[in-house]
Amino acid sequence: MSAFSFNTVEPHSLLAPYVAKMYVFESNGRLPIQERKLIVPNGNFKLTLTCRNGIAAHISDRTFLQNENEISLTGLIDTPVFLNPTEDVQTGTIIIEFNPLGAYRLFRLPYSEVNNRIISLEDMIGKGAAALQSQLVDADNLALKLQILESFLIKQLDKASPDPIFDYCVNSISYSQGLVSVVDLEKKTGYSSRYLHKKFTENLGTGPKNFAEIVRFRQFYQAYSTGADPHKLKSLIYQSYYDQSHFLRAFKRFTGSTPTDLQNSINELANRHYRS
Repeated sequence: MSAFSFNTVEPHSLLAPYVAKMYVFESNGRLPIQERKLIVPNGNFKLTLTCRNGIAAHISDRTFLQNENEISLTGLIDTPVFLNPTEDVQTGTIIIEFNPLGAYRLFRLPYSEVNNRIISLEDMIGKGAAALQSQLVDADNLALKLQILESFLIKQLDKASPDPIFDYCVNSISYSQGLVSVVDLEKKTGYSSRYLHKKFTENLGTGPKNFAEIVRFRQFYQAYSTGADPHKLKSLIYQSYYDQSHFLRAFKRFTGSTPTDLQNSINELANRHYRS
């Protein structure tokens, strides 16, 4: 049976406001057959460097292959992802997860076109991709690779400016745990829902309503992954959803399973990813 781990890394202070978490995923081979290999959406963008071995990710009806020593960005995900190392050998992958305020400050991309997709470094930065890729390949240890990645990201920060209206709305949704409505955001900002939707589509790739749904479920799954007692989970459900059927639809949408089916399976990858 393959063992795996998520080893957290403290981001550089200049990147900390935009990085939700940063870690190294390691495994000694492919994940066990009985493991679901599920990653549950959490509203973050993911920059991935496959240092050793490659990764295959299945998103909706598409499969994305990332070979060894490649770097890519995963756009906003609102559907379950299933992944596994491509070869049954030792695996090492650096993953930097940007919060929703982070990605648009670092990369100028058509975010609505990268929803539920994984794109290459070349698609992110163009001509400079080959040089950075070569620099990362030549770095002979994880610490040096992390240093190179952080230096690159800090330089990217200089190229972008904040969008105060978008930032305010994202923070409002996050602080309310996904319960603030678009109507509330209209009242608080003075901008129309159409304008706010345009802002979110440009900077996040999806509208505020869909983002709020991801955040709402994230609150539940965070507690679920840490083994919260049934009373707390039930309380979270009634705080966040109209009724049981509303919750079940959200659960199926973001995990691909019913609560009973998921509970009766081995789902350690998703749980440890949320806890990392």
